[in-house]
Amino acid sequence: MIRCPYCGKYDNKVVDERLFDDGESIRRRRACSQCNKNFTTFEKVDEIPLFVLKKDARKQFFDRNKILEGLIRSGEKGPISMQTYQNIVDELERELRSADDHEITSDLIGMKILEKLLPIDEVAYVRYASVFYRYRDIEDFKKVLEKVISLRNKG
Repeated sequence: MIRCPYCGKYDNKVVDERLFDDGESIRRRRACSQCNKNFTTFEKVDEIPLFVLKKDARKQFFDRNKILEGLIRSGEKGPISMQTYQNIVDELERELRSADDHEITSDLIGMKILEKLLPIDEVAYVRYASVFYRYRDIEDFKKVLEKVISLRNKG
């Protein structure tokens, strides 16, 4: 039971309940039986934080904005909509949160992003891969281009 912010009593009831924030939380209007005042409460899932294990052994909080920025850079001046970028990040975050382990390697995140990006835009895929794999020379680019062409010919 929730304590009334006006009189401090715990005797109140829910008089209205609505989904809020695109279904991410519930807004409840409550009426206190003691002082007859109304107040609002919000209920939201308390998410367990995700950590990214970097290649140099550092640990950072998962930052969806950082991933979104990288995707936008990879698809600059291309046909990918902002909503598509957001959907990729949303899907990725859902997958990561549903896993048992809440410490994820940056390699796994990069691989998952590349899987999602390839069917959407080949150029963005190659650009993202060039940063992710840290290509050193033209031969590295040639290998990824051959992979993309091979996959396109199969599909």
